[in-house]
Amino acid sequence: MASRPRPLSPHLQVYRWQIQMVTSILHRATGVILTVGSLLIVWALLALASGPEAWGDFTGFAGSPLGFLILFGWSWAMAFHLINGIRHLVQDAGLGYRIESFVTSSWISVIGSLVLTAIIWLAAMFLRGDA
Repeated sequence: MASRPRPLSPHLQVYRWQIQMVTSILHRATGVILTVGSLLIVWALLALASGPEAWGDFTGFAGSPLGFLILFGWSWAMAFHLINGIRHLVQDAGLGYRIESFVTSSWISVIGSLVLTAIIWLAAMFLRGDA
């Protein structure tokens, strides 16, 4: 009996990338990033409780280029996950299921997260006096 290759289940190579697909993948990825990034918050709180030297170590890392990149990425992940989560709540309420609405809300999640992240960082720089 000859074995025939079984058809592959749909996978990423079969489909053309669409914004809805990207936001779904990003929502899961940002959830993981936020979980791992929470270790930064734990480090900050432990450093704050441990005294000025430990806090200085943390702020030194956070002020470094790598620390800035990590914190910026983490804040974008937070903004995207928040906005996309609100989009999911609206859809759970039964709204926004037309394809046009789905595409529009997906783009709002992406663009809105970038705008929100920029606002957060600009506000932080202006309040700190770095801008």
